[in-house]
Amino acid sequence: MRVFIIRRSIQSIAVLLIMSLLVFVGVYAIGNPVDILISPDATPQEYEAAVKALGLDRPMWAQYRVFLVNARHGNLGKSFVFNEPALKLILQRMPATLELAFGAMMIAVIIGIPLGMIAGIKSDTWMGRTIMSGSILGFSLPTFWVGLMMIMCFAVMLGWLPASGRGETVDLLGIPVSFLTLDGLSHLILPAINLGLFKLSLTIRLTRAGTRENIQLDYVKFARAKGLSNTRVIGVHVLKNILIPVVTVLGLELGNVIAFAVVTETVFAWPGMGKLIIDSIDVLDRPVIVAYLLVTVTMFIIINFTVDILYSILDPRVRLGDIKS
Repeated sequence: MRVFIIRRSIQSIAVLLIMSLLVFVGVYAIGNPVDILISPDATPQEYEAAVKALGLDRPMWAQYRVFLVNARHGNLGKSFVFNEPALKLILQRMPATLELAFGAMMIAVIIGIPLGMIAGIKSDTWMGRTIMSGSILGFSLPTFWVGLMMIMCFAVMLGWLPASGRGETVDLLGIPVSFLTLDGLSHLILPAINLGLFKLSLTIRLTRAGTRENIQLDYVKFARAKGLSNTRVIGVHVLKNILIPVVTVLGLELGNVIAFAVVTETVFAWPGMGKLIIDSIDVLDRPVIVAYLLVTVTMFIIINFTVDILYSILDPRVRLGDIKS
């Protein structure tokens, strides 16, 4: 366990350094943020003063060195637009993104696993074929188009749900959440379904494949021979075994949901990290872009570590020292 943690920590630091350098170089090569932020009518003196104030008068390697020195103390730079610490802006938007991501994953798990098991048990029936056809649609339809259609149908035409925003929030352990209020929950439903649709389809297919494989194995035949009910065989023994790959894949996919919630947050004007990064890219707000990347990579690392722990709990044959990821 200790060796696993040390190895993963070293890998994490290396990944953070490489990704920060790549993004720093990429944003630096795109252009000068001052050209976007300052008025076209500014005098040359005002232009030079703005460049110096933002620390852009130094070469790229010097700017990156300053960034690394400050990052050691938790300072990832100050936003060019908001004039606030970039990390503070990210953390302010993080609860909204996490709430949306967990809502999407809950929809995928709560609906996807039962549907996948039904599709696996009744694969040759109309019900199984209908479920699999629906999962193909979930894979195929573009997220932004589905979001727009959901807004058109449920918000504009039917008027059942709001089209944008986060709604009313309340503090839970000092963190603002919207799912505890009726207004906030109504705002959460559409974007969570839109974001979770692809993961729902993935869960259905993973669960179906695992169910079809496991119901043919000897331990299922032995359990039925002992007189166990079909509900107990499927709901306990088969479910426990198919959860191992499902938890592994969905744990890794959670990082993707958080990182790539940009489209959903933009379509539904959800005030999360994704919308912030899009707005920051438009104005080349370099500190916010780099801070977003490092926070996202860190979340990926934490999620992957948690998945490894859960995998070892679900399957005692797996030891953390044997995991090579």
